[in-house]
Amino acid sequence: MAHQLNEKQLKKLNTKKGLISLLSKEPFSIERSLRYVDYQKKLKKLQVELIRLQTWAIENNERIIIVFQGRDAAGKGGAIRRLTERINPRHMRIVALPKPTEDEETQWYFQRYVNQFPTAGEIVFFDRSWYNRAVVEPVNKFCTQKEYEIFMNQVNDFEKMILESGIHLVKIYMSISKKEQAKRFADIKSNPLKQWKMTKLDEKAQDLWEQYTEYKKAMFAKTNTEISPWKIIRANRKTEARINVINHVLKRIPYNKEIKI
Repeated sequence: MAHQLNEKQLKKLNTKKGLISLLSKEPFSIERSLRYVDYQKKLKKLQVELIRLQTWAIENNERIIIVFQGRDAAGKGGAIRRLTERINPRHMRIVALPKPTEDEETQWYFQRYVNQFPTAGEIVFFDRSWYNRAVVEPVNKFCTQKEYEIFMNQVNDFEKMILESGIHLVKIYMSISKKEQAKRFADIKSNPLKQWKMTKLDEKAQDLWEQYTEYKKAMFAKTNTEISPWKIIRANRKTEARINVINHVLKRIPYNKEIKI
């Protein structure tokens, strides 16, 4: 098959990344390896821009929140890792809150999220957010119907206050097909290094697919506003989704593209 490759493609494969990609996964696929080399090149270029964005935020005391929601196994964590792996860890945080404590359950619902908001020059990445109450909680009966309705009535005003306070807010929803989710769950269960990722909620996700879809549609209908829109990222192909996520973040934040880093 090598004779079908042009000089540029051969050069791509004859690199450390190209050879690792080609030999690390069976069956061997030249097409997949070429895509991976292209992905790594794009990723590196975009990560330089993320450093520029962060430098701008630090120098101008900007505050940035990036919210990730989506189906279980949709690739939220992987996208966040690519966003954060090259930027300065002292000026960013990844927030993945556990189940609320007894004290937190008596507080205003949004309070524990507000406690995690960025200080000057900081970027905060929410791996799931207050939007758990829009989908995950009602589907799994973790909140009452009244609590759900109160949230839906308050959330747009809450985000308006965030934006009016000068915080930049980016909302990303990672979307995968039911078939792809099942495939990823099977991979997680069979891989000893990934099994810890599988939760009781994940176990029920396929059976509750339609209920999740119903609440997801209601969430978009209510909260996809002009001032705080959602960006849906098609995530069946992880590498493509990660590039699209970074491109969207860079597009949404009005950073100085000429700033020196």
